[in-house]
Amino acid sequence: MSSDHPHRRPDIPALIGSRICHDLISPIGAIGNGIELLSMAGVGGGPELSLISESVANANARIRFYRLAFGQSGQDQATSRSEILSILRDLYAGSRMEVFWQVNSDCRRDEAKAALLALQCLESAMPYGGRAEVTRMDGRWQVVGTTAKLRIDEGLWTPLLTGADVEEVTPAQVHFALLPDTLQALGRNLAVTRSGEQITLGF
Repeated sequence: MSSDHPHRRPDIPALIGSRICHDLISPIGAIGNGIELLSMAGVGGGPELSLISESVANANARIRFYRLAFGQSGQDQATSRSEILSILRDLYAGSRMEVFWQVNSDCRRDEAKAALLALQCLESAMPYGGRAEVTRMDGRWQVVGTTAKLRIDEGLWTPLLTGADVEEVTPAQVHFALLPDTLQALGRNLAVTRSGEQITLGF
């Protein structure tokens, strides 16, 4: 039997990412609920419980972020603005990085995925902190990072500019390899510009 639609191989890495995040978020949430119950019961209200609570909240935010950035996505899936704001608020609370999500409506999950991967690329170039702003106007996204000191790894950023494959990437840099593939699936081209201590990724 023939088909008018070409067979598309499943995105195995994205499926693995979704599976891991799905399986971890429930037990992490349960730990958070347990800590809340202990706090309400007046048990162990010292700094130790506070530290555990903060760590659980951060782990929960990271899992939710990774599920969007690394998990499976599609045009028919939507992500709410409130969910993204919640994730970014919890993830960057107390960090040297300020992130402002200036997209005032819900968006497609695959576009949110690309924006979050671009945000991670900026974060890699801003190890000393700074300000990142995500906007969307007339369907075009911009992720802008401003910092007092940029650190650009040419081996990672040059492939983004040229469209070439990243030759070597560590687990901490995997977003540089994933962003081009995500944009290709979206049918978008990436534009990277730098001016002084500001760098912009647009697609």
